[in-house]
Amino acid sequence: MTITYEWRGPFEDTEVNVLHAEGFGHPVLDIGWRAQLARHSLGWVCARDDTHGDLVGFVNVAWDGGVHAFVLDTVVTGPHRSRGTGAGLVARAVEGAREQGCEWLHVDFDDELRGFYFDACGFRPTAAGLIAL
Repeated sequence: MTITYEWRGPFEDTEVNVLHAEGFGHPVLDIGWRAQLARHSLGWVCARDDTHGDLVGFVNVAWDGGVHAFVLDTVVTGPHRSRGTGAGLVARAVEGAREQGCEWLHVDFDDELRGFYFDACGFRPTAAGLIAL
């Protein structure tokens, strides 16, 4: 199995909606990802299984218009989890943000993902705050 990671890779909204629903455990929604990313994102990474070209992973990289970028919606389909696909997505996101002139890449996550983001992806802990809206 070979996975290809592509910064600003092509995708269909339906593909990301199905992947997002599986990864985050909600019904398939009708989100216009392409329009949303065009308005708010520095870029994104698509991971495709070269066997059939299926979208098996996705990560969005939002930004502040300056030097800070933010990892959002990292998701990998079930059969490709725990095989390095997510870490590959984030590694390509790091490269893409750096190529675009960003100096910092931020992420927030639930506690069960600490090992993934700190150990597999190389993020380091920082103090941060959050307000639920």
